[in-house]
Amino acid sequence: MNQLHETRDAINSVLRIMAEREYAASTIKTHRGILNSLIKFMEKNHYTKMEEHVGLAYIKERTGVTMNGFWGQGNRKINTALKPLQNLFYYLDNGDLSYFIRSRVKPFQCPAVFKSEYQLFQIEYRERNYADATIVCNNNIVRRLLTFLHTKKIKSSDDITASHLTRFLATFVKCSPRYISTALSVLRNYFTFLQDMNIIKANLAASLPHVRILRNAFIPHAWKTDDVKKLLASIDQYSAKGKRDYAILIMVAHLGLRVSDIRNMRLSNLNWNRKTITLSMQKTGQPLELPLLDDIGWAIIDYLKNGRPQTACDRLFVRHRAPFDSFGENASFYRELHRYMQVAGITPPTGGVHCGLHSLRSTLARNMLEAKTPLPVISEVLGHTNINTTSIYLKIDLDGLRKCVLDPEEVL
Repeated sequence: MNQLHETRDAINSVLRIMAEREYAASTIKTHRGILNSLIKFMEKNHYTKMEEHVGLAYIKERTGVTMNGFWGQGNRKINTALKPLQNLFYYLDNGDLSYFIRSRVKPFQCPAVFKSEYQLFQIEYRERNYADATIVCNNNIVRRLLTFLHTKKIKSSDDITASHLTRFLATFVKCSPRYISTALSVLRNYFTFLQDMNIIKANLAASLPHVRILRNAFIPHAWKTDDVKKLLASIDQYSAKGKRDYAILIMVAHLGLRVSDIRNMRLSNLNWNRKTITLSMQKTGQPLELPLLDDIGWAIIDYLKNGRPQTACDRLFVRHRAPFDSFGENASFYRELHRYMQVAGITPPTGGVHCGLHSLRSTLARNMLEAKTPLPVISEVLGHTNINTTSIYLKIDLDGLRKCVLDPEEVL
């Protein structure tokens, strides 16, 4: 079959799938125009197969911009031409469409000398049942290491020395102690794996320094009760997206659910007869059952009946731009939260304090402490496997801490 004819068929399939998944008519029109223009470009230049270099040549002719690959940050004009091509490539590779964000950095290409052990380590991740978000975080550090070693002309993992690691760790000089501690833990894990697989002989894991991070060395950020009320009141509950966001935020504020569990919650996790939410926590894999409170239940019902798009996706909360499927593994709702904070007139904390959805989880812990809820009960609600984790929140119980203050005169 003529390969250009195959490209035409793929384009027709892409446009058909977009229509079935209710992409905006303007988006489909833009895709059709770009992809028809691409076919004309291929005919004019005698290309018979859609490949990356063909797409990049088309982008250059259309926009005047030379790109090294389908990554990086582009302007509106470039992005308009790139997205239809990326969807076409995705369909050619997978036979379907899926939402994705173009990477701003060049996709990682593992140096050939480290490729086999790197691939084995990816298999090890899955066998250890690591969460996808954990794998992404760990890979960022391992990839950074392998790229660094490649620039230093290291030809084998067995040639890595403690001196190389010292120079690599110097590249983290501007990072926080907590991140450096995480990087060291990942590296220690990686080199232990290499030694266990007899890929390296030296015990490089033992040569890595230890950065002591006290578990209770920070105070979790917690919201004022009035600010939580203002945040929820700032959401437009008449819009479809507002109904979704309100249901998400009220679940976090009143139940303390993690973002990962919100993302992965399925319709089957809701038991309307028993009024419970039952799920397996993404972080720990442990089961968790929470009450389906009335205000949360009504918010979810409103979203399901009047806000949630028609979709075959079984996740409770889905994207509200086509394709209407699940959120990505790294979606944190950070931007949405801060957008509502701005509408509500709430000033974000300063001094490097991170204020994401997890801060609402901390707020619930503080409120429960102030209500004299026993620590084991708080631990169970938050889904902690170790009560020592819950004890971190004792520091935001200001009233409780005030009672611990000693009178100097009594002591003396």
